[in-house]
Amino acid sequence: MRPWPGTPYPLGATYDGAGTNFALFSEVASSVELCLFAPDGSEHRVKLPEVDGFVWHGYLPGVLPGQHYGYRVTGPHDPENGQRCNPNKLLLDPYAKAVEGEIRWEQPVFGYPFGDPHQRDDSDSADHTPKAVVVNPFFDWANDRPPKIPYNESVIYEAHVRGLTMLHPAVPKELRGTYAGLAHPAVIEHLTKLGVTAIELMPVHQFLHDHGLQDRGLRNYWGYNTIAFFAPHAEYAAQTAQGAQVAEFKAMVRTMHEANIEVILDVVYNHTAEGNHLGPTLSMRGIDNEAYYRLVEDDQRYYMDYTGTGNSMNVRNPHTLQLIMDSLRYWVTEMRVDGFRFDLAATLAREFYDVDRLSAFFDIVQQDPVISQVKLIAEPWDVGPGGYQVGNFPPLWTEWNGKFRDTVRDFWRGEPATLGEFASRITGSSDLYQEDGRKPFASINFVTAHDGFTLNDLVSYNEKHNEANGEGNRDGADDNRSWNCGVEGPTDDDEILALRARQRRNMIATLMLSQGVPMLLHGDEMGRTQDGNNNGYCQDNELSWVDWSLAKENADLVEFTTAVTALRARHPVFRRRRFFQGRPIRSGDELRDIAWFTPSGQEMSDEDWGSGFGRCVVTFLNGEGIPDLDQRGERVTDDSFLLCFNAHHEDIDVTVPDGNYGAKWEVVLDTATGEVAPVERETYSGKSTMVLPSRSLIVLRRIGTED
Repeated sequence: MRPWPGTPYPLGATYDGAGTNFALFSEVASSVELCLFAPDGSEHRVKLPEVDGFVWHGYLPGVLPGQHYGYRVTGPHDPENGQRCNPNKLLLDPYAKAVEGEIRWEQPVFGYPFGDPHQRDDSDSADHTPKAVVVNPFFDWANDRPPKIPYNESVIYEAHVRGLTMLHPAVPKELRGTYAGLAHPAVIEHLTKLGVTAIELMPVHQFLHDHGLQDRGLRNYWGYNTIAFFAPHAEYAAQTAQGAQVAEFKAMVRTMHEANIEVILDVVYNHTAEGNHLGPTLSMRGIDNEAYYRLVEDDQRYYMDYTGTGNSMNVRNPHTLQLIMDSLRYWVTEMRVDGFRFDLAATLAREFYDVDRLSAFFDIVQQDPVISQVKLIAEPWDVGPGGYQVGNFPPLWTEWNGKFRDTVRDFWRGEPATLGEFASRITGSSDLYQEDGRKPFASINFVTAHDGFTLNDLVSYNEKHNEANGEGNRDGADDNRSWNCGVEGPTDDDEILALRARQRRNMIATLMLSQGVPMLLHGDEMGRTQDGNNNGYCQDNELSWVDWSLAKENADLVEFTTAVTALRARHPVFRRRRFFQGRPIRSGDELRDIAWFTPSGQEMSDEDWGSGFGRCVVTFLNGEGIPDLDQRGERVTDDSFLLCFNAHHEDIDVTVPDGNYGAKWEVVLDTATGEVAPVERETYSGKSTMVLPSRSLIVLRRIGTED
């Protein structure tokens, strides 16, 4: 088979209807062989004939979708100087759009003999590694349109493709745990009922199951072990045809869009599954190790590790940066996703050692006409020095707000001196985002996420219980800011169960009625538990999967979550596009856009805010004080509300503000009873006293003002 010269761009394998162009970057290679595999596993090698700008390329007529392939790169092998080429190792295309096969964790996939990492191993790895697959890029998108939900109207649902659907009784068994299962009408119906506008999927890029986990009979459930940035994970496809995962993923996105739900991907561009200097040689390590990875400058045998996984991507190299940007564009333009959540995003900002918000990666994202137009969410920390960067990302970005999570947890478990920060967090964290021109929706608010306790476990356990992970309960965070309400784990004590239910409602209501973008962890709306395990990364089983029988068992919690999400959707005062100013938005107005009151009905003083014992506060949200304009340029107005928070262990008498604030109020939400928009609404007049039950939130809507 004689290749034509082909073209150096696009990189990867590109099928045009008659054949396939192959292109691979390697600055250190002296030659590159394309390896084509027949269905029986036999290998045919073709030398790529051309190299332009360090991109090796060739076109092969007649090579069709479904063709398995890989590369062998000849070049220097000098680990002490950061070079690890070895033509005996079959290498996965970094631009592979589909991947088939599993890794066999045996000697051939490692570049050194076991027991002697300073020597080179020349055993052939082709029978032990996954293969890239040529894909058909053509797909009928019909009338697909991206929903383009504004941030301030968004409700994000963090979910796992497999975990969300594996136990769903309405999803056919053959579709459970797959992209097709995720698009099943029963799942879509649940998301729509909840008021979800975006589903944020945990990693779906092709990843590997770690050797150490497999030895313990476990799997990499979360998927933060990427090996191919363009390929949807093959295990999540119901179809078994070669490359079928691509079309199945696209069909899932199309179905979500039809339901007006956006698809956001949790992406891992900070490291790969090749690990540290003792890891396998599977792809980039053998193609151009020094270009793709951050190496220790004075000993390039070793890798810089800002991720805790063994290596960090070298985003200072233009070709590595191009790989990431090409991947992002591909998922937007070809797979039509609506945004990304960047795992350990601070790593991408490390130009040298310090985190730099003006790094090349953020500069390029800013000017990119495709990527800059979708939702960009940072996990604003990594494990390196100075890695906690909440509030420090550029204006285009939104961030997982870890301070919101910590403060809301502390407030509701009754920690002292949290009142002032709690007020800041529920009003959009202006201290973090306002100074650089960002809006309240820069804050992605969450109380729970995949990493940590579920909401049910947050109110049921003081300590983590990770024994099932096989690490002696040493893994996972120790600072959970949780409270078990008096008993560790399951109980049949009715009082404790009632308190836990109230605490769950408190946190869901706080999340949904705070300024910013709420993110709900899958299953929290039905009381999902992981039995106290706060690090389920390796639990691909019933411990981590959503138990859908809980939706019936805890139907009241599902209905409460649905109702409070609907309350948010109906009232723009809970999802403002601009920060509160603490003053009237127009001259002549008598009421400020927000006001804070003590339980006695007096406006909060500095002394009140500074008291370390405060557990109760009343917030006035002025529906006439919204500075936003609608699409027609008209000023947005809404009802006005009082949010009455009591994190104290005793009931507190609250005096309802009077005068211009309102003459009459009605209860629209009560976490003590679990009622949202009750049929018979209790009403209060100004200066009247209301009993605010212990550890509860009551929301009042103004229904009358003084003449």
